[in-house]
Parts: sequence; structure tokens; C-alpha cells
Amino acid sequence: MAYEAKNYDHLIGLSGFSETLLKNHFTLYQGYVANVNKFAEKAETTEIGSIEYAELKRRFAWEWNGMHLHELYFDNMKKDSLAVNGNSELYQKISERFGSFENWKKDFLATGAMRGIGWVILAYDKKEGRLFNTWINEHDVGLLVGTTPILVMDVFEHAFMVDYGLKRADYLKAFWDAIDWKEVEERLTN
Repeated sequence: MAYEAKNYDHLIGLSGFSETLLKNHFTLYQGYVANVNKFAEKAETTEIGSIEYAELKRRFAWEWNGMHLHELYFDNMKKDSLAVNGNSELYQKISERFGSFENWKKDFLATGAMRGIGWVILAYDKKEGRLFNTWINEHDVGLLVGTTPILVMDVFEHAFMVDYGLKRADYLKAFWDAIDWKEVEERLTN
């Protein structure tokens, strides 16, 4: 069964994100979906133990995580975003873990401002009930096993360079203003 790319055209017109940037980003995401399907199909017909088989196995996580991280990223943004609900379980857990919601926001955005490419994720360890702001350098390196991504921010250049050039801080603000807090809150409780 092949995976199908989700349609994110409803994000066109999102404040702080040009149509060109979004369409380019959607195309990149669609490439991950296509590659997941190609790799899965090719792995079925490649000789087990061969060099090609080993390379397919190594590359699959990159494509798979790239596909899903982009879905989480696009899904946690929306037009006309509202502020986080100060009475929500998410707000309470963040405040408890980081001392205050503002402390967490500062840490999350500072993580996104670090030099390098990758992802910033607010991850939730359901087993221990703990939240972490994490940096993922590559799609397949740095995921915290056993955690659930609650909030995902893409900080690869393709996510902001078209609109912001080297002004990553301006992108971080635009992303922050586009967070769909309802979606993020649902990820915590599901």
C-alpha cells in the first residue's frame, strides 16, 4: 500500500509565509512521500544482504522521518492561530516542567535559533510525564525514542530562506504566530 501526500494548500495565505515558500516546501514534502514509496517497493525486490539492500535500509529512515516530520510541522500550523489556552493541560505541564510558559518559549525559540539545520521538537515522554525541547540535526539522527512529538518546527533553510534570507529570528516569530495550539494540545492527550 502506497502512502499519499497530504494536501496542505489550506496553508496558502498563512501570515509570514509566502505562497512561493509554502509551495516549494510542499513539493519537498511530496518528494519524501514519493521516496518512501519507492524505497519500500525497491526493498521488496532487492537481494537481502546486498550492498543495495543495505543502502536502502539506511536511507529509508531519512525519507520516512522527513515525510512524517513535515506532516507534523504543517499540521501544527494554521491561519488565524489563537494563543495557547492558559488553562490547558499542555500549558500546565509546560509551566511545571520549565518554571513558566515564557521560560519554555524562550528555550524553544533559542533552540530554533542555534546555528545549523534540523528540527526543533517539543517532545513528550508519556512514560515519565516529562517534556523536552530537543534539536534533531537530521531526520534520522537525534529523535528521542519513546517520546511523542508535540510541537514540531522545521529549521532547515528551505523552511525560511525564500522569505527571510538569513533572518532566522523573523521566521521563528512567524512560525510562533502560526502555531495551532489546539492541534498541539491534542497531541499531548492522544
